Amino acid sequence: MTVDVKFMETALSLAKKGLGSVEPNPAVGCVIVKDGKIIGKGYHKKFGGPHAEIEALKNCKTSTKGASLYVTLEPCCHFGKTPPCTDAVIKAKIKKVVAAVKDPTKKVAGKGFKILRKAGIEVVSGICQKEAKNLNAPFLKFAKTRKPYVIVKWAQSKDGFLCRTDKKRWITNAASRRDVHKLRKRAQAILVGINTVLEDDPMLTIRPDTGRRPLRVVLDSKLQIPLNCNLIQTANETPVCIFTASKKKINLKGVEIIKVSKNKNRLNLKAVLAELGKRNIQQLLVEGGEKIITSFIRQNLADEIIVYTSNEYLGKKGKITTSPNMKNIYNRLKHNSECKKIFGTDVRLRGIVNEKNRNFRIGNDT
Repeated sequence: MTVDVKFMETALSLAKKGLGSVEPNPAVGCVIVKDGKIIGKGYHKKFGGPHAEIEALKNCKTSTKGASLYVTLEPCCHFGKTPPCTDAVIKAKIKKVVAAVKDPTKKVAGKGFKILRKAGIEVVSGICQKEAKNLNAPFLKFAKTRKPYVIVKWAQSKDGFLCRTDKKRWITNAASRRDVHKLRKRAQAILVGINTVLEDDPMLTIRPDTGRRPLRVVLDSKLQIPLNCNLIQTANETPVCIFTASKKKINLKGVEIIKVSKNKNRLNLKAVLAELGKRNIQQLLVEGGEKIITSFIRQNLADEIIVYTSNEYLGKKGKITTSPNMKNIYNRLKHNSECKKIFGTDVRLRGIVNEKNRNFRIGNDT
């Protein structure tokens, strides 16, 4: 392991602490090194707050003159909610900047590196690039395509059932459900189909309440959603977006109706994603039932798959099994220890879809 990799891995570990609090901003970590020792650490803690470089500089106990700065994303060079980080780095008399990956957004896109080099600072990029891209995959995809990063998630029993017929509500345990809420915290929108609304009447909010309000999205081709359901009744507090092919209308505060075309008797999912992109939805969590999930998989629209599996065999207590497409993905992931995380008696499997060939590669836990 080189010295640069060692310090960048520390910066990546710091960056992960911001997940769930900084979105739609990227999670960024930074360490400042002088004479082979770390003299300052920092990470982007929350949306709108100081960037990682500023936090690291602030935490330095000794002079930063001649030090090296390791950061997981190219320093910003524009005024946003905070001043440019490049200005602070130059002012601190940093000698060398090592970045994991270039920021692809139009406001940066290499300009930060250019400014630093013009100021006489040595710039090195590409250290731990793969890990940094995995960490901020939603941010990077949206910056390049203006389309949401799609996470398809479902929970199943050991024998492949998606829901149950007995009085118990849940298939997975409390630890798995807490992890799902971490996923929701990182998303800007949560999507389900109308059948989920009709059968479960979900809220699709984050617990515990952190003040974050992901947009709640429903695919409802015939506009069947009941006006007394939880989503509609709470739309004034947390907005609801309904995609439909129907000519019906719902005029309620907090409810937006978007008409899209159909594709083989189902709503055009590509059109849905395009509309969500226009609304700056960077990360979309799909929590629908078997039909919705299978549609996203068949059309190669999932960027990431997450499956929670309980240790319970439901048998006759089971209702609705996973589709062949879902079973195929589950079987491809379950034998790979690298994509597994244990939650008590439950197992979470995570696979990331390769952008180029749409094949799975194993997703490291974040």
